[in-house]
Amino acid sequence: MAKLKILVVEDESIVAKDIQNSLKKLGYSVPTLVASGEKAIEEIEQSRPDAILMDIMLKGELNGIEAAKIIRERFDVPVIFLTAYADENTLNKAKISEPYGYIIKPFKEKELQTTIEMAVYKHEKDYQVKRERDLYHSIVENKESKDSIFVRADYRLNKIKFEDIYFVEALKDYVVINTTDSTYTTHTTMKEMIRILPVKDFVRVHRSFIVRLDKIFSIKYPDMVIEGKMKVIPIGGLYRKELYGRLNQI
Repeated sequence: MAKLKILVVEDESIVAKDIQNSLKKLGYSVPTLVASGEKAIEEIEQSRPDAILMDIMLKGELNGIEAAKIIRERFDVPVIFLTAYADENTLNKAKISEPYGYIIKPFKEKELQTTIEMAVYKHEKDYQVKRERDLYHSIVENKESKDSIFVRADYRLNKIKFEDIYFVEALKDYVVINTTDSTYTTHTTMKEMIRILPVKDFVRVHRSFIVRLDKIFSIKYPDMVIEGKMKVIPIGGLYRKELYGRLNQI
């Protein structure tokens, strides 16, 4: 596994060198030390580090907090603050830039390592969540012109055609999408599925079930049967009126 590349932003050269030595001893790559927020931004553009250790009280036009805000917005690299100040005022100011860690000087090497590893891990998870959210938003925005969705399940994205979906079932913090020949369990909500699925084709019939209208085989309240799978699905009283209003009846 490649070493994590850490950028150290510290305006006291002796302290910066000590931090660099500690990081190298812990197995990290520290190719550059910079002494200001301005230099940090320039360096990030060139070297793209995995994480940044930054002193809050930097000399120059940008202090650490101001530099961290720019870095978060422009580069999305996790910043960990290093500071000798633990007062409430400094902490409140630091929160605004949404750092991934906050280490009080002097610190132990194990504390430094733990904070870096947790910051990088959390940043990766945040990135995955953002990608999934952006994917869902893209699907929602374009759902009327699309005939399928991509569902994240089993650590990959699976393409599912709307016409192949029989029903969707809620399962705690997940939903199970039942298709012609497969099932897909993904981490989302029924509310989100209602937003994603084409309104003209799907209807919610129970707090735990959404069905495709043309897959309904028969209805005898308070249940319905889904064709093909012959799955019996309950009809919730709150959803009965909407369901019957969506059916072509004679």
